[in-house]
Amino acid sequence: MKAISVVEGEMAERIRTFDWNGSGIGAFGSWPSELHTTVALCLSTDIPTAIYWGPEFRLLYNDAWAPIAGEKHPWALGRAACEVWSDIWHVIEPQLASVIERGKGFRIAEQMLPMLRGGRIQNTHWDYSFAPIFAADGSVVGIFNQGTETTARLTAERALRASEERLEYALGASETVGTWDWDIPNDRVVADSRFAKIYGVDPAVAARGAPIAEFFTSVHPDDVAPLQDAISDALGTGAPFSHEYRLMDPNGSTRWVAAQGRVTRAPDGTPLRFPGVSFDVTDRRLIETALRESEERFRAITDSIDQMIWSTRPDGHHDYYNQRWYDFTGVPQGSTDGEAWNGMFHPDDQDRAWSTWRHCLATGEPYHIEYRLRHRSGDYRWVLGRAQPVKNDAGEITRWFGTCTDIQEIVDAREVLAKSREELAREIEERTAKLVEAQDQLRQAQKMEAVGQLTGGIAHDFNNMLAVILGSVNLLEKRLARGETDVGRYIEAAKDGANRAASLTHRLLAFSRRQPLQPEVIDANRMIAGMSEMLTRTLGELVSVETVLAAGLWKVHADNSQLENAILNLAVNGRDAMPSGGKLTVETANSYLSDEYAHDHAVAAGQYVMIAVSDTGTGMTPEVIARAFDPFFTTKEVGKGSGLGLSQIFGFVRQSNGHVKIYSEEGVGTAVKIYLPRYDGEGNSYDSPDKVKPAGRGSITEIVLVVEDDQRVRAFSTEALRELGYTVLEASSGAEAIGLIHAGLRPTLLFTDVVMPGMTGRELADTASNHIPGLKILYTTGYTRNAVVHNGVLDKETHLLQKPFSLDQLAEKIRKVLDF
Repeated sequence: MKAISVVEGEMAERIRTFDWNGSGIGAFGSWPSELHTTVALCLSTDIPTAIYWGPEFRLLYNDAWAPIAGEKHPWALGRAACEVWSDIWHVIEPQLASVIERGKGFRIAEQMLPMLRGGRIQNTHWDYSFAPIFAADGSVVGIFNQGTETTARLTAERALRASEERLEYALGASETVGTWDWDIPNDRVVADSRFAKIYGVDPAVAARGAPIAEFFTSVHPDDVAPLQDAISDALGTGAPFSHEYRLMDPNGSTRWVAAQGRVTRAPDGTPLRFPGVSFDVTDRRLIETALRESEERFRAITDSIDQMIWSTRPDGHHDYYNQRWYDFTGVPQGSTDGEAWNGMFHPDDQDRAWSTWRHCLATGEPYHIEYRLRHRSGDYRWVLGRAQPVKNDAGEITRWFGTCTDIQEIVDAREVLAKSREELAREIEERTAKLVEAQDQLRQAQKMEAVGQLTGGIAHDFNNMLAVILGSVNLLEKRLARGETDVGRYIEAAKDGANRAASLTHRLLAFSRRQPLQPEVIDANRMIAGMSEMLTRTLGELVSVETVLAAGLWKVHADNSQLENAILNLAVNGRDAMPSGGKLTVETANSYLSDEYAHDHAVAAGQYVMIAVSDTGTGMTPEVIARAFDPFFTTKEVGKGSGLGLSQIFGFVRQSNGHVKIYSEEGVGTAVKIYLPRYDGEGNSYDSPDKVKPAGRGSITEIVLVVEDDQRVRAFSTEALRELGYTVLEASSGAEAIGLIHAGLRPTLLFTDVVMPGMTGRELADTASNHIPGLKILYTTGYTRNAVVHNGVLDKETHLLQKPFSLDQLAEKIRKVLDF
C-alpha cells in the first residue's frame, strides 16, 4: 500500500481515488500483495504497461500506456478487457486465455490489430508481451502487459522498401545505368552489377569494393587525364561532379559514359564519400554525331544553291538564313533574325509583304509574293519569296521553310515584253473598235428592222381600229342628222374599236415592261383552282382541263390580274393548237434555278414557283420558238391573233423578276413554264372576289377636283363625274389647282393627271396633301415611267387609273379610292 501511495503521476492518482468496490477487484485497501506489488511496478516504469486482473481481466495501466487506450482513456480504468477491446477481442482473448491456461508468457512482434479509431476501423501494428502474475499458491491471477505501437515505423519502412524497389526496378529496366559509392579515406569503390558491366569489371570485385584505379583501366587513354582533373576539382571545391568520357571494350570498340556524383564531407571538411551514377550515353553520342554531320550536310547543300533559304518558328520568328542571304544582302550574321527581315524590303513593299506574311501565318496558306530586296550594293532588286509550312501528324504547323530568288532579270524581261504587249494591245484595240463599230451598225440595222416590224404591226392594228371608230362615228353623225335614233350598233362598234386600241397599248406597255404593276401575295394553287371552271367554259368541250397542284407550294408576290391573264392567254393558245381537241394541263411546283442556268438565261438564281401550261397540240418548230416572244409575231391565220399575247406574258414575267421558258416538240405538244420568285415575307394571300360589285354613285357632298392639261380629256372626266352624282371642279394645271386650294377649296378627292407641264401630278398631290391632311388622291395617265411607278411597281398605297378609261371603270375606281 505504501509503495502505491508514494508513486506520482496521473494514473497513480486515479488508481488511488478510483471506487473499486463494484469492480470485481475489491476495495483498494483489500488488494492482495501480488496485485499491490505489480501495480506499483507498473506505475513506476516509463514503458507502456498494463495489468489485466482477475477472471474478467480488469484493466489497470500507467501514464505511458494511457495513449494506447486513446479515446477510451480514462473510461477504460477498471473495465473488463472484453469491453475495452471489443473491436480486437477476437484477437487478444485467445492470447490472454493461453497465458492463464499454460502459466507461460509470450512476446509478439508486428501484430496487426484492427482497432476502432476516430469512428472507423484502422489496421494498426504492435510489439507487445503478456506475462502471468502468480498468486502465493502458484495460480495465475493476472497478466502483466507491456507493448508499443509500430504502425508508423512499419509504414515508413514499407514506403522506404517500396521506394528502393521502384528505384531498383527503374535501374534494372536498363543495363545502361549503374551506381557507385567511393569510400575516399579507404580508397574503396563499391558498385552494383550494372556499373560493373558498363566498365567491364568483375561483378564480385565491384560488389566487395576495389580501389578507384581498377575502374580506370578501361577508360580511353586520351580521356584519363581529363577525368582525373574533373574528380580532383570535385574533391577540392565540393562542386557537383559531371563528366563524359570513353571506355575501351576488349574487342577494341569504344563506348561513351556520363558520370555524375557529389562529395560528402566530415564536419572539418575532409572528403568522406563520393557516391554517384554512371550512364551509357553511346547512343546519344552517336545521334549527336549523326545530327552534327546532317547539319553540316544541310548547310553545305543550302549554301551551294543560288536561292536564299530561310526558316522560321511557327509564330513567324526568323531564326535561320543560309549563306546566300548574307552574300546577297551584305548584312552581318543574325542581324535580320526575328522580324528585322522586313526592314530589308523596299519601303513601298514593306506593308504589303508584312500583311501577306501575317495572313499566311494565320491561315497556313503557302507564302508567295514578289518584292524588292536591298542588295549589298545598296540598290533594290526584285525577288520572288516563297514559303511552305511544315506540319506534324496533328496538322499543327511546326516550322516554315522559305526561299528568296533573285528575279530582277525576269522582271526586266517582263517590262520589255509588256511594251511589246502594249503595242499589240493598241493594234487589237484599234481593230476591236472597228469591229465594235461594225457590230453597232449591224445592231442598229437589226433594231431598225425590229422597229419597222413593231411599227408596221402597230400601224396595221391601229388603222383597223381607227377605221372602225371613224366609220362608226361618221355613220352615227349621218343617222343623227336625219333624226334617226337606231344608232346603238354604231356606238358599240366605236366603243369596241376604242377598247381594242386601249388593249393594244396595254399589251405594248406590258411587253416593254412599262405596265404599272400592283403586286400582292398570291397563292397560285388557290388562284388556279378558282380559274378551273372559267378555263373549262372558255376552252370548250373538245379540250379536257387538268390541274396538277403541288402540295406545300410557296407564295409569290405579283400582279394578280396580270398573272390570271397570262394563264388564260396560255390556255387559249393551247386550245388553238389543238383544233381537234386534246388535253390541257395547268401544273404548279416549287423549283430552284441553279447558278449556271440563271447565268445562261439572265435571271437571278434561287427559289421560284413554277406555273406550267401544257397542251397536246401541234407543237412548234425551233424557228418558231426562237421568235415566239417577238411582238406581232403569230403563226395563226389573219384575224385569229394579234401576236402580242406571248410578248405581253414575257414582259409581265420579266418585270416581276421572273423567267418564262417554252418547251415544244412538233406533233407532241407545247409547255410554257412561268417562274416567279418565291415570296418569304408576311401577308395574306389574295382571294379573288366571287363577283364584281356594281360601282356605286357619288353624292353632291363629295367634291372631286379634276386636274388635266388636255381640255378634251378634262371635259370628259368632268362630265362623267357629274353624271355619277359628284360635285366637280376642274383645273388645267397644277398651279391653278393649288390656287383653288389656297382660295379655300377643300375637295374630298384629287383626280389628277401624272404627266403635266410645269408641275407633275405627284408634286401637286404632295403639295395639296400638306394643306389638306387625309386628302384622297387618284392618279391617271396614259404612260408614266417613274412619277408614281418605281421598278415597274406602283408606290405603296398609290391609286392609278390608266387612260383610256370608260365611265364604268372611272365610277368603280373613284368609289374604291373614296371608300379605301
